[in-house]
Amino acid sequence: MKKVYQKTIGGFISIGGIGLHSGKKAKITLRPAPENSGYIFVNVKQEFPSEIVASFDKVLDTTLATTIGEGDVYFRTVEHLISALRGMDVDNVIVEVEGDEVPIMDGSAAPFVYLLKKVGIVEQKRYRKFITVKNPVRFSEGEKYIEILPNQEFTIDFTIDFPNPVIGLQRFIFYATPENYENDIAKARTFGFLKEVEYLKKSGLALGGSLENAVVISEEGILNNEGLRYKDEFVRHKILDLIGDIALLGYPVIGHIRAFKSGHALNNMLCRELFINRHDFTVTELHEDNDFHQFEIVQNSLEIERPL
Repeated sequence: MKKVYQKTIGGFISIGGIGLHSGKKAKITLRPAPENSGYIFVNVKQEFPSEIVASFDKVLDTTLATTIGEGDVYFRTVEHLISALRGMDVDNVIVEVEGDEVPIMDGSAAPFVYLLKKVGIVEQKRYRKFITVKNPVRFSEGEKYIEILPNQEFTIDFTIDFPNPVIGLQRFIFYATPENYENDIAKARTFGFLKEVEYLKKSGLALGGSLENAVVISEEGILNNEGLRYKDEFVRHKILDLIGDIALLGYPVIGHIRAFKSGHALNNMLCRELFINRHDFTVTELHEDNDFHQFEIVQNSLEIERPL
């Protein structure tokens, strides 16, 4: 088997749009990062720019999106961008943010995938490390649950069930490859119900939400004139979000995730549950002989060797 090396992007590239929650202009610039950097977010509008490495233990809020931060510095709505990076096999990137929110674009990860392909994805000199699941880990909340099981590759089996007839019961199984991500997941948009959107805006949330960046559902049906991009676009977007949230573990995962009605909060709790049970996984490196070389895991579960 070919050796698996870490990857970054081939140059820098910028994109701008609207922040989903603030409704203000938002812009990011992606730059190459050295090996073992992970995804580094930098607020370049500060007098002394602060850096935060995207990590599950830096998640501050999961209301309608994933917000990472530390101290007074935070970045909102990071999951679609991180999902695109992980989905397209990019390990190390510097994300310069002009403000505190990643632009929502069209509500999917497709614009970010386009950018990554345009600037190019390049191999680096160090091997990629993986989190390899050894024992099942599960987190549940009422009827909702998410669990990760040992497997030979990264797969997701996701089911949603909404009483609204436009969505109903949907299930999709995703086998992680960049091609599958681009074709089956990246174009799926975030969605919401008209009544909820109106309430959120009155509460000062989702101020940038519109039919240009979300699928909006009323009692009569879908309000977007162009309709759906996939017949099961809703569950595919949930997988898109999950890929971004699980990527906050710091390494790609080898394991099988099963989820029922999960969201950002449960996704993050699975990451935390996994690290609490540090005996349930190892950090490994894939070599040419298809053998895994196990790395030492330190005693504190949140101090395991991870990109710094």
